Amino acid sequence: MMLDYATFSREYKSVIEKEVVEYVRKLQAPSSVKEAMIYSLEAGGKRIRPMLTFAVLASFGRDIERAIPIAAAIEMIHTYSLIHDDLPSMDDDDLRRGKPTNHKVFGEAVAILAGDALLTYSFQLIAETTHSEVTPEMKLELISEVSKSAGAEGMVGGQIADMEGENKQLTLEQLEYIHEHKTGKLLAASILSGAILAGASAEQRQHLRQFAFHLGLAFQIRDDILDIEGTEEVLGKRVGSDTTNHKSTYPALLTLQGAKEKLAEQVQLAQDALAETKLPTMTLLSELTDLIANRNH
Repeated sequence: MMLDYATFSREYKSVIEKEVVEYVRKLQAPSSVKEAMIYSLEAGGKRIRPMLTFAVLASFGRDIERAIPIAAAIEMIHTYSLIHDDLPSMDDDDLRRGKPTNHKVFGEAVAILAGDALLTYSFQLIAETTHSEVTPEMKLELISEVSKSAGAEGMVGGQIADMEGENKQLTLEQLEYIHEHKTGKLLAASILSGAILAGASAEQRQHLRQFAFHLGLAFQIRDDILDIEGTEEVLGKRVGSDTTNHKSTYPALLTLQGAKEKLAEQVQLAQDALAETKLPTMTLLSELTDLIANRNH
């Protein structure tokens, strides 16, 4: 019987939080960089990206153990991006999830190198996974999918566009490009990684990609809303940083109420795409979609 998402998350979130740190501890590397890597990996969060990978596998009725190294790799990429985003040359944030940002604790040089190490180690983890159900062909697909989502065609490209868009009035299309790439692509890689490991058909993968696209936009719209309505205690970072950094946001372009309507629209489109996959069960992914749309941080 399929678990509800709250039960599922409690079990598998603890798994990924343990394993992602253990992978780093095993590295034959200077303790200073390992300490900085672990500091940000242990900063908390909902672990949405690993949970998406696990939930896709569970929805296909596949065992989740095969996905642990891949989910850990994606979480490392996400964590590296946060370390670098917080740097003075980028968003210049002092807090991340209620804790001092990496560069505030370890200095800018170590923070940059810790991020670099997390990014590169992620692909080593995928390449070296030894689960019997993960074929060499799957590893190649996973590396291709994840690298494109993290690189110039994905997260890095979105971050560049975001920086170049500061102090400018962007169109809705330009804003969606930023968020599809900066946030949505890695979420999509999490979902597609689960699909690859589960042996999903080409048609199912296409519907899951559409699901991921709308989920990524919903994630970012909610983030923009929280930047207005949230509190520093709940968010674990400065409120209003988008305004301070002169960034275009969905509330700025659509009004706060318009952003909330856009959020509801994207959630419905995500749910519609999910229904088209005709997975054995969609409960976990459906609940996770609602969680992302209604999260407080």
